[in-house]
Amino acid sequence: MARVVFYGAISLDGYLADQDHSLEWLTTNPGDNSDDYERFYQSLDYTMMGRKTYQGAQAEMGTVNFYADTENFVFSHQPLDLIDGFELISGDPVRFVQNLPVDKTIWVVGGAGLVKELLAAELIDEWWIQIVPILLGSGIPLFLTQERKQQFTLVETRQFGQFAELHLKKKSE
Repeated sequence: MARVVFYGAISLDGYLADQDHSLEWLTTNPGDNSDDYERFYQSLDYTMMGRKTYQGAQAEMGTVNFYADTENFVFSHQPLDLIDGFELISGDPVRFVQNLPVDKTIWVVGGAGLVKELLAAELIDEWWIQIVPILLGSGIPLFLTQERKQQFTLVETRQFGQFAELHLKKKSE
């Protein structure tokens, strides 16, 4: 099975996006980690995201393939018009990940539902979470209710402008 990683920013109160699914709050806060992001992105083979994450990114980026160097998968049970470079997957994300080659890395770009399913199956190996110093009050949380406790090992913390980044790994048993 491929290595599964999450890389993304959340508000101080744990939201990926505001209640309107907007990321405007993220783009208006200074945080510069472009070199680290580029290094991270170059280590990837695949991306996976939910429908709403894809639609939000596509609305901001337009019709250009915004992840041109990777194979990209969008998970949705609804039909969806995708730009070139993206493939629609309507099946089980856990089974999908379990069938990827062992020498590959897949980035869970976003989608609280995807994160929840992969966490429940204990498939996310590594996390890079940038925390933005803003309280949104409501929105789309990164973590939905889980059925069991999971522990992680803190690898590193870093500061990028106003962002604090946590690098975590799945705790070995």
